[in-house]
Amino acid sequence: MNQDVIYNEQILSIAQNASSYVTTVLVCQNTLIRSGISHILSGTHFVISDEPLEQASERPILCLIHADQAADGLSETVTRLKAQWPSARVVLLTEHMEPAAMVQALQAGLDGLCSTAMVREALTKALELVMLGETFITPALALSLLDEATRQQRARPDGTVVIGPAAAAIAGKLSGREAQILNHLTQGASNKHIARELGVAEATVKVHVKAILRKVKAANRTQAAMWAQQHMNPAANDGVIAVAD
Repeated sequence: MNQDVIYNEQILSIAQNASSYVTTVLVCQNTLIRSGISHILSGTHFVISDEPLEQASERPILCLIHADQAADGLSETVTRLKAQWPSARVVLLTEHMEPAAMVQALQAGLDGLCSTAMVREALTKALELVMLGETFITPALALSLLDEATRQQRARPDGTVVIGPAAAAIAGKLSGREAQILNHLTQGASNKHIARELGVAEATVKVHVKAILRKVKAANRTQAAMWAQQHMNPAANDGVIAVAD
């Protein structure tokens, strides 16, 4: 039995060494904070690179952005990093961020939102989840998103969320069926569940989801759901969207 444990530990070690580190690009203007982040990540799989990287890299890349109060131009920074390294994962490390700015950054391709209050172990686990393809939002920031969505729903007696011209232009491109499916996405429903509820094939739902992601400029279902929470009435199963004058 002990030999099996030792063997499994050896296999795990080999697997970990096969992807020994993640090249980490740290975007931070504050030298002191940059040093602190470097110290926190020392000894982990996330190795901060001080050398210019090529446009394409065979190794996984993490772009870690630090911004006090989510500085202006964050969405542009995310877009630029994604254009430079299309396969890179981009994470923001911040103390506070307004819900609207969060949505914009996520729509630009941000893969994670981490708080500067996170302990070292929690931060590294969150970064590992992001590198596995998950979208991570620290609970405090996620709650602020939900609070803002709730506030908007209560802004009018009928519970309808009124959206501005820019969002209306995007929402107007959604078909009635796409609006229905997007509403289900905000509830965390799977493609199979949506197909069963709407009486359509699961493959049909997949096609609609891809179209939705393209139209609302979202990288994944989570980002699309957040966009809908900001700009659509979650209870509008008929896909009707109220637009601001």
